[in-house]
Amino acid sequence: MSESDEPNVDAVRAVLVSILGEGEVPRLVEALTHPSYANETGYPDNQRLEFLGDSVLGLCVSEILSGAFPEADEGTLTRMRAALVNADALSRWARSISLGDALYLGRGARAGGEKQQTNVLADAVEAIVAAVYEAHGLLAARKVVAAIVSEPLAAVTHLGERDPKSRLQERVQAEGQPPPEYKIREARGPQHDPTFVVEVHVGGVLSGTGEGKSKRSAERAAAEAALETLLHPAEPPP
Repeated sequence: MSESDEPNVDAVRAVLVSILGEGEVPRLVEALTHPSYANETGYPDNQRLEFLGDSVLGLCVSEILSGAFPEADEGTLTRMRAALVNADALSRWARSISLGDALYLGRGARAGGEKQQTNVLADAVEAIVAAVYEAHGLLAARKVVAAIVSEPLAAVTHLGERDPKSRLQERVQAEGQPPPEYKIREARGPQHDPTFVVEVHVGGVLSGTGEGKSKRSAERAAAEAALETLLHPAEPPP
């Protein structure tokens, strides 16, 4: 690895210091090590930390939501949590701190631009949460998780709503129609960071189109468009 390719770990350390104050996170480099780099060098990768971080992240977000929304029922809290801890949400925070520039990647993964891949970034975020938890305990992990979810949490009025795909399916089935069908129309952009365009058909008729950085988010956007079409159908020409 050339000097220009050297991961910028210090930038991530600076972010953690801004959240936690001074203090070492001994397994931070491990948290930033992709399996492709480990395969080439023999260094430990971040998969075990990712496994632990997934649970710590879920616990901390559950605590945040339970405290902030004491009247919300279990189903609403579950939907909120899912919106805060999915790969899209985690990767947005990762991109906001240029986390991709701090990742240790194998030669092929670097050449393929995987440092900006949504799942790669999300896995590293989970691993960082675990590394902080192991180094400084649950209180520190809570602070990091609060920073990670602060932006999507600000839009929390929308997070408790039922998934638009579920709402669309309920609506069309109530009208006696078969379930909506989702079809990928295209995938634009580089292979490592594509944008998906999805169509949803109701009763064999194109009813909505949506875009997203993952197939799931594109399907949700398409369902939202279809619901809008069903609620406000276009008037026939005079």
